[in-house]
Amino acid sequence: MSAIRIHPPATALTISIKHLTRTPNCRNFNRIESTKTLTTIAMSSNPVEVCAKSSLTVPNRLGDCPFTQRVLLTLEEKQLPYDLKLVDLGNKPDWFLSVSPEGKVPVVKLDDKWIADSDVITKTVEEKFPDPSLVTPPEKASVGSKIFSTYIGFLKSKDANDGTEQALLTELSAFNDHIKENGQFINGKYISAADLSLGPKLYHMEIALGHYKNWSVPDSLPYLKTYMKTVFSLDSFVKTMPLTEDVIEGWRPKVMG
Repeated sequence: MSAIRIHPPATALTISIKHLTRTPNCRNFNRIESTKTLTTIAMSSNPVEVCAKSSLTVPNRLGDCPFTQRVLLTLEEKQLPYDLKLVDLGNKPDWFLSVSPEGKVPVVKLDDKWIADSDVITKTVEEKFPDPSLVTPPEKASVGSKIFSTYIGFLKSKDANDGTEQALLTELSAFNDHIKENGQFINGKYISAADLSLGPKLYHMEIALGHYKNWSVPDSLPYLKTYMKTVFSLDSFVKTMPLTEDVIEGWRPKVMG
């Protein structure tokens, strides 16, 4: 097991708003020119323990699980400290199987209780640490939800005429139209849980389809392309993103079948 401490913010962290204006994931401060300060009180003094897949290509690096990245993005956006416990999923240790009997990641320890499944984890984190809110309105929560499954179908396909590429393009086109009509993120101006779920999946899609099928998002979907660029450049995303090589290796069994 490898453990990496993500240092918690100080009990009272003071950040200059003039710096926040340069950061794309800073909600509510995009147009503020003031030099006043924002004081953020850390909501937890004990780091959240997160079991995560270790890199397949580089020792002591975070691996390529998009569901784990979703959890880490949530913790990062809420400025919650966490400890990463990197697990070799090809040789799962007994201590890991004792907290995750199915041998899956992510698994998170909150209030001395281990919680599995990124849906459950992120919902629990939102309930326990509601500020800043990442809640996506119910009417927008399913936007882009079919992209990942159609991407996998196309990635695994061996038949260029089986309709899997068109199915993916249909979902991507619908998402492109949503962003065109609603704004920068799924919920408009500010990032929400839906973006933190979809972003890692789009990142995997871009890398894996580019490598295995020489495919890329068409220029006819400019709002989607801008959305991907915006999400991938978030500080929280850059900090938690996997290596390109790990994404390629992680999907190899699906492609080679």
